[in-house]
This record gives sequence, C-alpha cells and structure tokens, in this order.
Amino acid sequence: MDYVTLMVIAVGLAMDCFAVSLGVGTTNFVDSLRSRLRLAFHFGVFQGGMTLLGWLAGNTVVQFIAVFDHWVAFALLLWVGGRMIREGLDPECKPCREDPSRGRTLVMLSVATSLDALAVGLSLAMIRAQILFSSLMIGLMSLLLSQVGIYAGRRLSVRFGKRMEIVGGCVLILIGLRIVLTHIFNT
Repeated sequence: MDYVTLMVIAVGLAMDCFAVSLGVGTTNFVDSLRSRLRLAFHFGVFQGGMTLLGWLAGNTVVQFIAVFDHWVAFALLLWVGGRMIREGLDPECKPCREDPSRGRTLVMLSVATSLDALAVGLSLAMIRAQILFSSLMIGLMSLLLSQVGIYAGRRLSVRFGKRMEIVGGCVLILIGLRIVLTHIFNT
C-alpha cells in the first residue's frame, strides 16, 4: 500500500478521535498537559491496537463484531455525551465530576472511537499491507488529531464557557448517531 493511501486511512480513522477530543476538550479536566497527553495517547494506542487486532483476528471474529459494533460505539458515546449535557445544564454550574481522561470514561471513549479500526485491520490483512507500520501510522495520526481537538475544545470552552460542555456532549451523541446510520445504510 502506498503512503498516500495509508495517510488517508489514518486521517479518516482519526477524525472520530478528533471530534471526541473536541468535545472532551470543553471539560475542566483536560487543562493539564498530563491529562491531554493521557487522552491522546490512549486514543492513539487504541486506534493502532484495534487495527492490529483486526489484522490478527481474521474474517470470523470481525464478522461477528461487525453485527453490533456500531451499537456499542453509539451506546458508549450516548452515555458519555449525555453526562456532559446533563452537567452542562446543571443550574448550580458544578464542574464535570468525572475526568474523561481517566478510568472508565477514558476506556469507553477509546473503545468507541476505535471499533472501526478493527475492520480496517481486516482489510489491511486482505491486501497484505505492512501491519506494524500501518498500525503505527494510524495510532500516531489519532494521537496528533486528538491533541488538536483537545486544544480547539479548550479554546472554545474559554470563549463560550459552560455552554461548550453541552455542545461537546451533543457532538459525541451525533458521532454515535453517524456511526449507527453509516452501518445501517452502508454509506
């Protein structure tokens, strides 16, 4: 596979990471370098790792997961996005209580953004692509675009305040909806 094609695939997979990072960037928890790097690192590792797992898994496992992967991604993004909206609408203006760059929320976001990478890994196996290099590039692109998304989310949050947490939650839900509709209508 040529490098241009690989970069297009990497950017395409990383766009979900970018959009989720944009929403997460609106929370109060990703203001430290450590939390930004932790989130971006996990998104990159999950994207690259799921690509590698898809390559290793072969047809049988991916076909089984493809039946419901879009619903899992939607449920995870709906849960996190709903929490962000609820907390953004809190009349007492309490900050987000759960750090999206740690623990259960971090794992849920990482899995939700990387499920499509599993199928990409399978297709890379079919065309006999260099999987280690491909997984590395996909992971690095996801890490970089996650950092850009977090930065943009922080800037918007500073400018628009608590309303951006509501917008961020809506973005996560819309990404989940897009994933489901894409799988249902095969577009």
